[in-house]
Amino acid sequence: MVPIRVLLTGAAGKMGQELVRTIAKEKDILLVATCDLQEEGRDVGEVAGIGKQGVKIQKDVRAAIETQSPQVICDFTQADALRKNLPLYLTGNASLVIGTTGLSQTEINNLQNECRKKKVGCLLAPNFALGAVLMMHFSQIAARFMDGVEIIEFHHPQKKDAPSGTAIKTAEGINKDEIQKEAGREVLTGARGAQLGSVHIHSVRLPGYVAHQEVIFGGQGQTLTIRHDSIDRSSFMPGIITAIRKMANDRNFYYGLESILDL
Repeated sequence: MVPIRVLLTGAAGKMGQELVRTIAKEKDILLVATCDLQEEGRDVGEVAGIGKQGVKIQKDVRAAIETQSPQVICDFTQADALRKNLPLYLTGNASLVIGTTGLSQTEINNLQNECRKKKVGCLLAPNFALGAVLMMHFSQIAARFMDGVEIIEFHHPQKKDAPSGTAIKTAEGINKDEIQKEAGREVLTGARGAQLGSVHIHSVRLPGYVAHQEVIFGGQGQTLTIRHDSIDRSSFMPGIITAIRKMANDRNFYYGLESILDL
């Protein structure tokens, strides 16, 4: 078996380190290059706490692509870094697995168009936790039967974007069913949170959280809450590994992990 060659950007971050530890256990996936602005020159295994892996962290993404010829590039950085690196990604033959959030809908549409034009495979997902994908799926089903809905999402203070990509994608799915919600009057501006279509979204940023979301539906004499909690970043790993295996030989564009799952 020839392993899938992977380049990881954002390797020194918390998600990147978790993915390094995960890939090291997979026989059919090989980490051939890692990039980050932090920890340059260090062995990525030592940064991740699993001992030397023979792959050093480097800053030059272009050089990593050209010298290592990855089949799949995994990006878990920040939106600004992703914007900078996308032109480099799109010039190569590698497919993309992107977990970085913060891109606008226009940017996502442009990325989809560029990938299709250049025949670059890409899976862009706001959340790789299988439970979170099911939460979004169940929420879209519930929206057909309930009268109103609001989303509350909870993340750690270091998260750069609010609301989260998961909350936005959940609201997008619910809005297809045109749930109606009375806006009410705000005594304090922003008290009702942000609004995407008919869905109000509230973002909480506090220490102690990783990634959590609850979707609260209201109906006549009843409420329904669908909640997902990622209590550890390892929750995202099975979904990422599934995405890497799928995209190794795929040249299509997918938005959301559910796009490659049989739901």
